[in-house]
Amino acid sequence: MALSFFALAILLLTFDSDYGSTPVSAASEGVQITYGSVIKLMHERTKFRLHSHDVPYGSGSGQQSVTGFPNVDDSNSYWVVRAIPDSNLKQGDTIKSGTLIRLQHMRTRKWLHSHLHASPISGNLEVSCFGSDGESDTGDHWRLEIEGSGKTWRQDQRVRLRHVDTEGYLHSHDRKYTRIAGGQQEVCGVREKRPDNVWLAAEGVYLPSAESK
Repeated sequence: MALSFFALAILLLTFDSDYGSTPVSAASEGVQITYGSVIKLMHERTKFRLHSHDVPYGSGSGQQSVTGFPNVDDSNSYWVVRAIPDSNLKQGDTIKSGTLIRLQHMRTRKWLHSHLHASPISGNLEVSCFGSDGESDTGDHWRLEIEGSGKTWRQDQRVRLRHVDTEGYLHSHDRKYTRIAGGQQEVCGVREKRPDNVWLAAEGVYLPSAESK
């Protein structure tokens, strides 16, 4: 079921006490991405969205699976942009290239995660969802790498996410699952920079920059 921007804003206020009465705004081209924003990440080449759901992998870690999803109007493709623990960054702060971030799956509250288990289709690094609001480790840390000359993350910028522990780039390709996640494509980690490592922020609710207030 699709979520309108207004419905998504209500969900944020309902499930995340950090939002309080902070206003949210629908994204438009070039808007800055800040901590606390809820976004969909689109794989540049295939246009599939980074997706998760409460279905475990049948191999590898057995953790919650992460895939690429073909449809735009899917509520399981929303991710909350979070700072790493013990940082002094706060909601509404902009995000510079080279910064370590976490992505929390909005529906299940688990963190985008990776490790040395093999991914189910290609045998690359498995990407999963793991943990909870109160459980997170360095396996959830990703370094933002902005392509080109941009210094802070904006919606129209091409970015890569590099996993800190494994040094694998968040990656997808057109190899698809045929059974449980039929029609969805594999998301995995690879250690080389490739065209299939590139993502863009797409639909979502973007919190205004605290620096612009």
